[in-house]
Amino acid sequence: MRTATTGQVLYDATAMRASALVLRAYSTSFGLGTRLLGARTRADIQAVYALVRLADEVVDTYRGPDAGAQLDELEAQVARALRTSYSTNVVVHAFARAARRTGIGHGEIDPFFASMRADLTVRTHDRESYERYVYGSAEVVGVMCLRVFLDAERRPGGPRVEPVPAAVDGARALGAAFQKINFLRDLAADSGDLGRAYLPGIDPEHLTHADVRAVLDEIGGDLDRARAALPLLPTRARCAVAATTALYDRLLRDLAATPVETLRTRRVRVPGPVKAVVVVRAVAGVLAGETRDRVRDTPLLRSRAVAP
Repeated sequence: MRTATTGQVLYDATAMRASALVLRAYSTSFGLGTRLLGARTRADIQAVYALVRLADEVVDTYRGPDAGAQLDELEAQVARALRTSYSTNVVVHAFARAARRTGIGHGEIDPFFASMRADLTVRTHDRESYERYVYGSAEVVGVMCLRVFLDAERRPGGPRVEPVPAAVDGARALGAAFQKINFLRDLAADSGDLGRAYLPGIDPEHLTHADVRAVLDEIGGDLDRARAALPLLPTRARCAVAATTALYDRLLRDLAATPVETLRTRRVRVPGPVKAVVVVRAVAGVLAGETRDRVRDTPLLRSRAVAP
């Protein structure tokens, strides 16, 4: 007969496996990046992704007449689990345990659910509602991931690492960039199937090259901010984020080269073999940079550098 402790360990592990399964089923690009993380960090990032996906499924796939009530219940489950570290929903259970360990709280969770709720009622965004939506649906998710990167490996009872403002800005910018790229990639599904127009001032049915160029320029600025914050991350997290950023950089180039007519009808994808090459190059770049920094900072070289 299992003891309570053994049962709890088994349930925790089952919840983590469920989150990992959600990630594998829904995202190859994000999944590639997580493989570069340590086991504990990877499990917590998978838990964050799975919860975000669960909410997204309510508003994008289910869309039943009680979708609002379903989303309210999911948010209530998360709030309860944050207090108790337990949920009968295995995805929520895994997320709550990760959140309690790493400092994710209502400052990130509440705006996220507010944006998900907006998907049930808002069909066309202006600039203000667009920025509010991107903040809740993507920027705070970037901050959740940042908190995981900094605290997933923290020992029980050890001090929590609070991210510096520059790291938070980079995490928010990266989340925003990913979301805006997906707005362009999913233009056909969002406008045709879901009846939504996320990009302010842009009619998906009459998309122009100038419209696309303006969005790509905005995304490029976000990615520049995100890259500037990369050195603030632990090494393995830096490799994972650099790899994922490089994949979206590739998507950015592909979107820029795609005719507007095509963007209105199909989703732009990066082939699997190309993804693998992009990831390897990105990780090699991070590791080469760290090697150069270590060599430059060795005492012998420092003494030679200042010698007359």
